[in-house]
Amino acid sequence: MCSGKIHTGLLVVSYAAYLLLGAIVFRALEKNAETEQKRAVIRMKEAFLQNFAHLTVADVEQFVKNLTDAVQKGLYPVGNKSQTELSNWDLSNSFFFVGSLVSTIGYGTQCPKTAAGQIFSIFFASFGIPLTIIFLHWVGKMLSLLCERLGRWLYEKGMKKKKIKFLTLLFFLVMGILVFLCLPSLVFQVTEGWSYSEGIYFAFITLSTIGFGDYVVGKQPDRNYPSYYRSLVAIWIIFGLAWIALLFNLLTTLLEDTEKKIAQDLHKRGKAGKDNEENRKRYQPAGFVAAEEPSLLGSGGDAQKTVSLAAHLGDAKQAETIFSL
Repeated sequence: MCSGKIHTGLLVVSYAAYLLLGAIVFRALEKNAETEQKRAVIRMKEAFLQNFAHLTVADVEQFVKNLTDAVQKGLYPVGNKSQTELSNWDLSNSFFFVGSLVSTIGYGTQCPKTAAGQIFSIFFASFGIPLTIIFLHWVGKMLSLLCERLGRWLYEKGMKKKKIKFLTLLFFLVMGILVFLCLPSLVFQVTEGWSYSEGIYFAFITLSTIGFGDYVVGKQPDRNYPSYYRSLVAIWIIFGLAWIALLFNLLTTLLEDTEKKIAQDLHKRGKAGKDNEENRKRYQPAGFVAAEEPSLLGSGGDAQKTVSLAAHLGDAKQAETIFSL
């Protein structure tokens, strides 16, 4: 028990220290370069405003191209020179970046521009992604243990196992949706000015590691964000990834079980039809020709249709029995 707690504490501390160290290194490598880029964009904007009456079509197109490149790099040339004081590579934003890096989300709105930063990101991700997998596995075990304890407590209260399984599954789904999707979406609605549906959309796209990059937190230049905001979002992402991974594993298991059940049902149905056909041929006298009789099936009804109908009714009865359980 004691060794398990030591192992858990060592894992948590090591992972947090690794992310923090990465954030510090990226801030040191990228912040000064970003400041120079921002100053260049501001000078470009000022030159445009001073000479816009004498610009040619080619000059305007070049300005639009430069402006587009700046926005793609995460630089927003709005406001005045005070914008240079706001950095995408302060400690909080750098921590958010390393979180999106090791979780393989990759929004594409923030990335290292210096050669040193790009090389460091390769080595950092090479060790950080496996470490993240280990950490997520541990978080998943903690969530599973919580559900297991709930099930044990319900069992001690005298509840049946089938009902316990349903309630623990319901607890896992409801609490996960509430903690990792619904509540964060409210925070995003207030902090980012998004609609609630946009917050839900961003939360799912992020936790599923799709990461389109059309919605990213803390990137609107006209809003004032708390300094710790993106760091908290990074922590939410790490723990949310563990929950949604368990959810996807659960859905995968359900789909596989359903597929196996359908395959077994089709196999039994085919085998039953083949056995009925063999029995009919075995007990039919040699040279015997069955006389046609009026049938409720309509004109052309024969023994084979009757056998098929009987098999169908048998399957329907079996399905009725299954759904009645």
